[in-house]
Order: sequence, then C-alpha cells, then structure tokens
Amino acid sequence: MIAPDGRPGVILYEYPFNERIRTYLRLEHLFQGLGELVNRDQALDHHYALATIFEVMDVAARADLKSDVMKDLEKQKQVLNSYRGNPAIAEGVLDDVISQLDRCFAALNNQPGKAGQSLTENDWLMSIRSRVSIPGGTCEFDLPAYYAWQHRSAASRRADLERWAATLGALAESIHLLLKLLRDSGAPQKVMATGGQLQQNLPQGRTFQLLRLRIDGALGLIPEISGNRLMVSVRLMRHEADDRLHASAEDAAFELTLCS
Repeated sequence: MIAPDGRPGVILYEYPFNERIRTYLRLEHLFQGLGELVNRDQALDHHYALATIFEVMDVAARADLKSDVMKDLEKQKQVLNSYRGNPAIAEGVLDDVISQLDRCFAALNNQPGKAGQSLTENDWLMSIRSRVSIPGGTCEFDLPAYYAWQHRSAASRRADLERWAATLGALAESIHLLLKLLRDSGAPQKVMATGGQLQQNLPQGRTFQLLRLRIDGALGLIPEISGNRLMVSVRLMRHEADDRLHASAEDAAFELTLCS
C-alpha cells in the first residue's frame, strides 16, 4: 500500500504453508482483480476482466477444489460450534458467522459441476478463451464478434461481465470467508531479523497454514520467505540499481503472524 503522502506504507506479505491455501490465495487475487476491472469503463479493462474470468475457471477446474472448499466450510462450522457456551464468545457474532458458512456451503452444494462450468457451454465465450493465451490472438481479424462486443457501451459490457462472473460468486464468497477466518486466527508478534535473516521454530502441536509478514515499505526491503511445519525462515533482500535482488545485512524489525 502507498501512504497518503506518496511514501510507501506498511507492506503485507503472505506465505501459504500448503497447496490448498496457495490455491485459495491465487483465487482471491484473481477475484480482487476481477472486481476492479469490471467496475472500470474502458474496453481494454473489460478484456482483461474476461481474461481473469477464464483464469479463475482454469484454477477452479481442479477436480477436488470444490470438495476441498466445502470440507473447509464444514470444518470451520464444527470448530465454531465447539465455542458455544463459552462466556468469552458473543453468541450473536458466532451465529452470524455460522450462518455465513451455511450459506456458502449451500450455494456451492447447489451448483452443478465446477465453478463456472455453465460458461463452458457458451460457444462464443469459449472461442475467446481458446485464443486469449495466444499473443495477440484476440485481434479483430481473429474474433470480429468479440471486437464488436468491445465497441458496445461500458454499461452493456459490464452487465455481461457481471452475469458471467455471477457463476463464480459462490466460490468467491466461500474463499473470502475461509481466508478471513484463517487470518483472524493469528496473533501478530514483533520480531527482529538480525543481519537481514530470521529463523524461527514453529510451536508444536498446531498446524499452521499461513504466515503474514508486515514490514515498513520505507525500508526498501523485500522478504524471501520459506517454511514447513517445523520452522520458518525469512531472508531480507534489496532491489538494487542493477535490477537484481541482493541480500541485506541490516538488522530490521517487522511483524509476523502465524495463522492455523
């Protein structure tokens, strides 16, 4: 993020500890970009919005993705239900989150096939999808009907994009909710990278799924993160004038959050 005065603010980096969370983060990234692009007016932005829909479909085509998401929704519901009767937990908030989980689960369960599968029956869209990955493959002489669509009004194109994106809505809402609950599970701690490096053993008895690292962007340092179920390692790098990353030997403080 950029501070109001134009200087770099605190930058948040996230590192997934397993393939499932890695997929969720990729989908979240695509959905965020899709939301921004659809709301714009330029035909070029709407071209990239449509390309993003195709990217989501490619990620969602993984056979077990829908099943994984539904299992995680059900698991979170069981965890939250175990908190009932705890005086430190607000029952109203608990009920609200559980109802969101139920709604997401039902929406995915009622959706036939994979997310966006209905779009594969649209021959016009699939003709565009087959050429999007080809450099320059969507020129007007290759896809005149798509070229004509790009000359429609912004409102008309946006209505089409919103209709197509709606087929991915249940997945988008589920991913958003699961990642929010995961992020909320962690407690931030201040740490120091001595000589530009940090190695930290992970507490045993818990399975961590996500690491979140916040660092002051004004430092100009870029974290290279690696980790497994036993430990996490952070090496701070600096982007130098030769357009290469060089290891930093500086001591630097940042905030670390482990989410399980």
